[in-house]
Amino acid sequence: MVEIPEHLRKRAEEARAKAEAAKAAAAGGAAAPGGGNGASEAPTQAASKIPPHLLERSKAARAQATGAAPEPQVAAAAGGGGVAVAAPPAAAGATGPGGHTQRLLTVVKSGSIQDVKSKPQDKVHVWPHLLVVEFVASLFITAFTLIFSIFVNAPLLELANYNQTPNPSKAPWYFLGLQELLTMFHPMVAGVTIPGIGLLALMIAPYIDKNPSKKPEDRKFAISLMTIHLMFWAVLVIIGSFFRGPGFNFVFPWQAGLFFEL
Repeated sequence: MVEIPEHLRKRAEEARAKAEAAKAAAAGGAAAPGGGNGASEAPTQAASKIPPHLLERSKAARAQATGAAPEPQVAAAAGGGGVAVAAPPAAAGATGPGGHTQRLLTVVKSGSIQDVKSKPQDKVHVWPHLLVVEFVASLFITAFTLIFSIFVNAPLLELANYNQTPNPSKAPWYFLGLQELLTMFHPMVAGVTIPGIGLLALMIAPYIDKNPSKKPEDRKFAISLMTIHLMFWAVLVIIGSFFRGPGFNFVFPWQAGLFFEL
């Protein structure tokens, strides 16, 4: 059983006191012919915010708890010639703690009380789950590189001759993008500003696109940003590798030949 809240019980007692005061005033004064009691009870019921049937049920429950007979409800007849007595409905069910009946029904979802199904977790701790896997992968790559370097020699050129500078003098292919930028901009812009903006954009991209989906159609921002970055750098590397001849001048490879070595 659920006990009636204190504020509802106080409100019911106040409404009952008003109803009894109005009834006593109507009984002490001159009764108007043709249903004067009904006119006096109307403003009392209108002033009360609790429906009449709840008030009668509360009276019946209180009378049952104290062992006294409940008061019959007196209603004026339509024609004013007689009085109809309506008995309050019998209390259905036992009373709760303190003699109060259950008047409020609260519907509580079962999920808020107990959760019988465990929710799947798609997150793991960085240590040890992630770092152990990365450490094992780094050990594997290191061992593979060591064994590969024992059996395969690096494609090195002859010893450098300080009396003869190679022409064109090109950086390794992974630095050719920066060397190509140096031919277009100031060294501060080509070597610091443009690469810094690119790296900063790649670092803040995960904080802008927080979509956890792994489907390419759901990650349009991240895929577009990475595609632009790769295409921009790939174009610079291709131009520096195949379209730069002696003096690092622009040439067409099908006319002047290839000036590219691994």
